Amino acid sequence: MRLGLVSGYSGAAMGLPMDTILEAEKVGFDSVWTAEAYGSDAIVPLSWIAALTKKIRLGTGIMQMPGRTPAMTAMTAMTIDALSGGRFILGIGPSGPQVVEGWHGVPYGKPLQRTREYIDIVRKILAREVPVEHHGKEYDIPYTGPGATGFGKPLKSILHGRKDMEIYTASISPKGIALAAEIAAGVIPVWMNPERWDIWEKPAKEGFAKAGGAKSFDNFDVAPFVTCVMGSDLEKCRMPVKGMMALYIGGMGARGKNFYNDYAKRLGYEEVAVKIQDLYLAGKKAEAIALVPDKLVDEVALVGNRERIGDRLKAWKASPVKTMLIGTGDINAVRALAEMCL
Repeated sequence: MRLGLVSGYSGAAMGLPMDTILEAEKVGFDSVWTAEAYGSDAIVPLSWIAALTKKIRLGTGIMQMPGRTPAMTAMTAMTIDALSGGRFILGIGPSGPQVVEGWHGVPYGKPLQRTREYIDIVRKILAREVPVEHHGKEYDIPYTGPGATGFGKPLKSILHGRKDMEIYTASISPKGIALAAEIAAGVIPVWMNPERWDIWEKPAKEGFAKAGGAKSFDNFDVAPFVTCVMGSDLEKCRMPVKGMMALYIGGMGARGKNFYNDYAKRLGYEEVAVKIQDLYLAGKKAEAIALVPDKLVDEVALVGNRERIGDRLKAWKASPVKTMLIGTGDINAVRALAEMCL
């Protein structure tokens, strides 16, 4: 089992838990991951982390595709990878329509098609085998559409990138999982129950088949975010997870377009997912949080004292999951997880 540490994105003030990150590197964590929503970006904090660490791998979980052209993402990836000594993992995702259209000001469009083309373009740039040319449904390089000067020409990157850079996608829908399995090195679920592997197995195998049969769970990484809150008061430990899950299940999307709500239903919580969304969208956030089942929290997170967390880790270790991306600000939890997993 590999462990990654999730540093997330900022609140109102920017800061990084460098003591915890440095301890994670010291005790053997494989990677550290940054994120972005509509505040701090993923790359600047990761560059800071890169400069202060030596060996831990550096992942983005995730960079929002609608906020950057594929070429800009490839440029950024190659740059931080070169400066960090080849430690970068490129995690990308489509984000959601509220952020894409409400923040970035671009159409949400067709995220699966965009992901397919995006990764294809990034890989062409990293490979440097030929000048990049791509004429798809989402991207046109060189651009030939309205307003084009006609002077665009296919180019190769000046900087030589690493052809084998790993690319992960953030996916939880069956079609998104299948696409990740087909074209990416790994997938980053927002959360998962390791005992509900059936949700992942069927679509992933469909993706492996489309890739030509050379891919399997042996060379494809399922790397879920797993929140860890260690303490003696179990209910108190569950509360931050309930708050996060109520936000995602209830408020991260419109009533008819919430991928996290759909995912909670597939995990077996259809009735309560509807109620959580109704309460959250009605402004009754405290009631929505209170409705998140203890059982769901216990399935997807690591909560409670060390012994309880150790017992729950048995299910994770028995599953095909190779990497757990741990969300915690507790340096003692980092040490304990390293002792129990590494």
